[in-house]
Amino acid sequence: MTKITKRTVDAAFPRDKEFFVWDQALKGFGFRVYPSGRKVYLTQFRADGRLRRVNIGVHGTVTAEIARTEAMRVLSEVRLGENPASHRDRLKASPTVMAFSKRFLEEHVAVHCKASTYGEYERSIELFINPKLGSLRMTDVRRSDVVGFHQSMKSIPYQANRSLGVLSVMFTTAYTWGDLEEPLNPCWKVKRFKERKRERYLSPAELARLGKVLMEAHSEPEAANCIRLLLLTGCRLGEIQSLKWEYVDCEAGLLRLPDSKTGAKIIPIGAAVFDVLDSIERQAGNPFVITGRVKGQKLTDMQKPWRRLRARAGLDDVRIHDLRHSFASDALQLGQDLPMIGKLLGHTQVQTTARYAHLKTDAISAAANQVSAAIASSLLGNPDQSEGMEQTLD
Repeated sequence: MTKITKRTVDAAFPRDKEFFVWDQALKGFGFRVYPSGRKVYLTQFRADGRLRRVNIGVHGTVTAEIARTEAMRVLSEVRLGENPASHRDRLKASPTVMAFSKRFLEEHVAVHCKASTYGEYERSIELFINPKLGSLRMTDVRRSDVVGFHQSMKSIPYQANRSLGVLSVMFTTAYTWGDLEEPLNPCWKVKRFKERKRERYLSPAELARLGKVLMEAHSEPEAANCIRLLLLTGCRLGEIQSLKWEYVDCEAGLLRLPDSKTGAKIIPIGAAVFDVLDSIERQAGNPFVITGRVKGQKLTDMQKPWRRLRARAGLDDVRIHDLRHSFASDALQLGQDLPMIGKLLGHTQVQTTARYAHLKTDAISAAANQVSAAIASSLLGNPDQSEGMEQTLD
């Protein structure tokens, strides 16, 4: 044993087998000499009844003085009852983002989320998260990595924000499961991209064009009926695609859905909906209202048929979900209040309904014209118009 300095480390020549040199002043501090000539500083201690070693650094990269200081820190932790080797082992055992994402989907998302949510999470992970961050260990992901990942998707801001949200849930789950020691989520305070909210609704003229196209859609009647039901009920696409005949309560005028995005819910429907349902021929052995090509199954793909139908109607910018927006907006213009519209749409909070139920441009323009005309009449000294405006405001 000798005092470890740069001179003593340089003077240690390699042998056929690796060997250790220990410091005479600081018990547990030493370095290992490999046959290749590589020399590594380390500390040795006993913890949990076992002899453990923790490497500090390679000689040349780390000086003897720095190694001694680090050894003193590690040995102090041991005296306080901690086990630095255990912490190192956990870091080495930390899964990669790709490996953890597989377990995350199987044990968290599949158990706690709906099938549609699982599909969204899986898509974000496989197409965006794993290609960028999959090779990194969960413990090695830093906020700078997350910021870089998010910024790389600036051309698709909606998907960037969704993928960032999925990644954040992954890290929260990893901490809950004990795969991460630090509670700090690297996604925390990463600024999301601004999202422009869509306000697309169908005008009466557009509805008329779409209705004509649906009447002429003889080659794909299932898709046409699906669109009709979406327009007349305000339901989500998945709710109509998964609608079974047993969910239709003709006597009460309701759709009794056992499951939806917000759980089980009841949807009131009007006579026009029953007219569509009555026109649909039931298939023996198929419980679904909107049937698919596979025997006994539902229609699973509505995006391609919808693109064809909307193109014929000249509505290329209309998404399927915009039909739900139109239902809410039409209800508002017909005098229904937000709580009632929320019940029709199956919302649990009025704030959610308010996002859908915007006034259409025509109605806003008409209101603005009425108010400005009344004020203009008052400015010209027309008392009759002024009284009419007061009565309207009252």
